Amino acid sequence: MSKETQITRRHMLGTMMAGASGIITGTALQGCKSTAGRNSRNVIGDPRVQGPFPILSTPFTASGAVDFDVLAKQARFVDWCGSPGMIWPQSGDSVDLLTTNEKLRGMEVLAEATRGRHSALCLGVQGKDTEEMLLFAKHAEKLAPAAIISRPPDTGKTEDDLRQYWRALSSVAKRPVIIQTSGGVAYKGPAPSIKLLLELAKESPHFGYVKEESAPIVPRMKELVAAKPTIRRVFSAMGGFGWLYQARLGTEGLITERAVYADLLTAIWERMQSGSDPDGLADAFSKLLLILNLRETIPCNQLRGYHLYVWKKRGVFKNMLSRNYGPKNSIPASPNVSEQILIQEDIDEIESRFAALKPYLKRGSFVG
Repeated sequence: MSKETQITRRHMLGTMMAGASGIITGTALQGCKSTAGRNSRNVIGDPRVQGPFPILSTPFTASGAVDFDVLAKQARFVDWCGSPGMIWPQSGDSVDLLTTNEKLRGMEVLAEATRGRHSALCLGVQGKDTEEMLLFAKHAEKLAPAAIISRPPDTGKTEDDLRQYWRALSSVAKRPVIIQTSGGVAYKGPAPSIKLLLELAKESPHFGYVKEESAPIVPRMKELVAAKPTIRRVFSAMGGFGWLYQARLGTEGLITERAVYADLLTAIWERMQSGSDPDGLADAFSKLLLILNLRETIPCNQLRGYHLYVWKKRGVFKNMLSRNYGPKNSIPASPNVSEQILIQEDIDEIESRFAALKPYLKRGSFVG
């Protein structure tokens, strides 16, 4: 990610967080029930595909290989937390920095790990072009997850490229398809227009599910929510910083790489749905912002970083290793692996903020 992009995103997230205190009021919180809860009951859409669907973080062994045993353990952890669902592979590093065989194998591992469990599995199917996307989509269909998710193709340049890409996906999909409106680091094309999202939803009963994270986010969300029931579900994203406000607008879940806090996300979602504990919702959401805001204090990979320490603390990950992009977001010829380094002051701050989450975390110890 370029320095300019980091600055822009940091500014945007800071603005969201600054506004959060202004929207956490009794009236605003009651709006979560009257908007998101009502839409959940009246909109035609798969009832399994709503609520928090955290993206799993890919674990690695000391050699830098994907640790498939820990990936399966992570899925069991998210299910133990009571999360409605989970997604993999979807974050940039897991889509771009894993080999085709690693992604296919990971899908198989997760399909087995989640079979018969409460949490719904959503598999990521995207590629540099239609051919690569269909390879993953056809494999995912054989595994029969609850849903699939797809971002724009890396080589896409026009809206018609997106149209043809997702129409090809609709020809093989037999389950809900969530469209992520932003692309990967290599994508230079446009965000899909609301018109295109509606067009695809009208053409296929499996479309109409949207992970909205393209600017201008709030106006797009309002337009998508207003287009229900053609649009079946709108998810918040971007780390969850704007989730509370966006839920008032009508979003019905959150997609973000925050699976280590799956129980906290579930506690927030349950309070959004019931509307019976506005003070608890305000407190739980503020605690989410408290732990996420550590990214402003601890130098780290924005999606993983210090969260890897929490993964170890919660008994799921064995280490704090990540694969990384090369210069200018290039894909290295071989894995570029690094370990998140924390000084004692960092650890003390993480521990302090994590302690504040405990009223909303699953009781007991996860044993795998």
